[in-house]
Amino acid sequence: MSKGGLGNMMKQVQQMQAKMQQMQDELAKLEVEGTAGGGMVKVVSNGKNEIVSITIDPEVVDKDDIEMLQDLIAAAVNQARQKVQEIQQEQMSSITGGLNIPGMNLPF
Repeated sequence: MSKGGLGNMMKQVQQMQAKMQQMQDELAKLEVEGTAGGGMVKVVSNGKNEIVSITIDPEVVDKDDIEMLQDLIAAAVNQARQKVQEIQQEQMSSITGGLNIPGMNLPF
């Protein structure tokens, strides 16, 4: 590989790294919502897959059926996490041109 080719490749890598940093900054500001039980349980997560808030409709709280509430919370959390993962994959694909590059996973 010629010096010019190597230098050009290094510039491309630096540009990709800058785009990844920008994407990570944007994801940190992103908020997605997962719901369960027809919206009776809502979970908001940021782009880093950190839970920002959980809202539970009082009607779904039944001390004799805690398992249902636990299942609804888990389902809402999983839905929010799935949405974040899909957004991360879409943005990563746009940066890498659809290539699956080993070691280019998001640090979240």
